[in-house]
Amino acid sequence: MKSYKPTSPSRRQMTTVTYRGVLTESKPHKALTKGRKRAMGRNSMGRITTNHKGGGNKRAYRDVDFMYNKIDIPATIKSVEYDPNRSGFIGLAFYRDGEKRYVLLPKSVGVGSTFLVSEKAPVTPGNRLPLKGIPVGTFVYNIELKPKGGAKIARSAGIFAQVVANSDGQTHLKMPSTEVRKVSENAWASVGEVSNEEHHLVNYGKAGRSRWRGIRPTVRGTAMNPVDHPYGGGEGRQGRGTRRPKTRHGKITGGRKSRTPKKYSNPFIVSRRKTGKNRKQQG
Repeated sequence: MKSYKPTSPSRRQMTTVTYRGVLTESKPHKALTKGRKRAMGRNSMGRITTNHKGGGNKRAYRDVDFMYNKIDIPATIKSVEYDPNRSGFIGLAFYRDGEKRYVLLPKSVGVGSTFLVSEKAPVTPGNRLPLKGIPVGTFVYNIELKPKGGAKIARSAGIFAQVVANSDGQTHLKMPSTEVRKVSENAWASVGEVSNEEHHLVNYGKAGRSRWRGIRPTVRGTAMNPVDHPYGGGEGRQGRGTRRPKTRHGKITGGRKSRTPKKYSNPFIVSRRKTGKNRKQQG
């Protein structure tokens, strides 16, 4: 991590990831970039469905390959680059047949490293193979939920899942949330952990830096008026005044399970994720 001299109150706390010596290119490969309108927390009707999102700097979208459908064709990493749309680093891969693609990089893989997508690939960081060919205890990322469905799980910086068991055509994976889940043994995964593991240590330091990232302010419910939030109103500082904690829309948040009781993936959950104090003790 990079810290700064305290030339201002915000600068005193600010930290950033040290990119020098890690990134090798400052501009993306133009053929693999395009403009893209970000949702900003809105749905297709333009209504806010996720609060505290909006604004921020423009971002060119890098077309990262999550399908990995070039089987048995070796590739070499030619550059390590920053991607504003994700927390991990990406690399420009040159395949032996001449094609270029962006891929999400794992730790310890840099310029000059090679990787292979194959059922018989060695179990080394960056290589990709079916879960049935990966030994128990191995860390994996870019995991498919369905065969040929593309990588969906464990794609954030420093994240990985762990292969726990293989049985009855299913692979048991311990997810980053501590949940143990069954996935088809024919689904593919990449070996290793996602790069940029220091990402979660970044301290923005000031409100303006959050706005550059597209994060809008969060206002406490008790600071609002009664018309705006169940906790609002009252003279001076007041308690919440309701029996259970709620959102601004009246939805109960504390202690109530929010998962759909008949969710399609229930049969695939071996053990639920640990929460609160349980996660600290057993996570």
